[in-house]
Amino acid sequence: MTPATTQSQFFQQLKGLMPPHKALVDEVADLLGISNDSAYRRIRGEKPIDLGELQQLAAHFKVSLDSLLNLSSDALLFTGRPQVHPAITLESWLTNMLGQLQLMNSFGQRHLYYLLKDIPPFYHFQIPELAEFKMFFWMKSILHYDSLKGVRFRFGEPYYQDCHPICQRIVALYNQMPTTEIWNVESLNSTLRQIDFYREAGSFATPSDARLLYEKVEELIGAIEYQAEVGVKCVLRQPGSPALPYRLFVNELILGDNTLLVELDNNRLTYLNHSVLHFLGTRDERFNDFMFANLDNLMKKSTLISGVGEKERNQFFNALRRNIHQRTQAL
Repeated sequence: MTPATTQSQFFQQLKGLMPPHKALVDEVADLLGISNDSAYRRIRGEKPIDLGELQQLAAHFKVSLDSLLNLSSDALLFTGRPQVHPAITLESWLTNMLGQLQLMNSFGQRHLYYLLKDIPPFYHFQIPELAEFKMFFWMKSILHYDSLKGVRFRFGEPYYQDCHPICQRIVALYNQMPTTEIWNVESLNSTLRQIDFYREAGSFATPSDARLLYEKVEELIGAIEYQAEVGVKCVLRQPGSPALPYRLFVNELILGDNTLLVELDNNRLTYLNHSVLHFLGTRDERFNDFMFANLDNLMKKSTLISGVGEKERNQFFNALRRNIHQRTQAL
């Protein structure tokens, strides 16, 4: 393979990563500070790109050069800025989530696969009380806000109110993507245990706050059950327009790890969860093919309860409700 051919294939790879409404030549020209004509000549392989330009392009598009240089390597390229408090704030985390969803929705063909360990934040954000509690938990126990030391949780604080608009934008974007989720009956437990912990630690402003949160969790479970029954994406039982496909699988043996894989036109991205809140992403083709094969295998060994499987669906959601009722009865 000639260097010019290799270079052309590299740019074809970059083109596949571009949202449909953007032009590769404009992106390359802006990034390298050259004219569109010079960018075209590089894209066609008529003018070689130097190592500095190659480094700029690879870093910007977050791609590995192993395949371009025909290297056989076990190395994988993941992206994700290290998040260290106080550099990371809840606002920056929400903004990053919003940006990732905007990127996904910029592609024509898209499908999100989610291997759950916990209920996704996109669902908690649909109910203000749950959204506020999760914000408090993340800020106090994960991001370690100094301002929350010794502070009890209260509904309706101004800070939470300021975050609701971006949370609603996140919910709207999540519901613009066809989605497949793989659940386990344990997927509910993280949220319930967080409520349990703060109740037992006396961290609620009033004793009735825990009961209200348990009730809101049950309301959310009912909404997700309805979404599974109709088989389309919904926000609190209201299907989107257009109504996009939703599949829910239950795997009784495997508890997920909050891995996300998204198909965007002819490309795949994988996001791996770490440190509770954060994700590392990769476009590595080998890794993404492996992850998709793993998810496909899990789905084959799971029970589909969306659209079909009424008996199994009722059994699953009733088991979740029993878990909630055990806690409310103990109050």
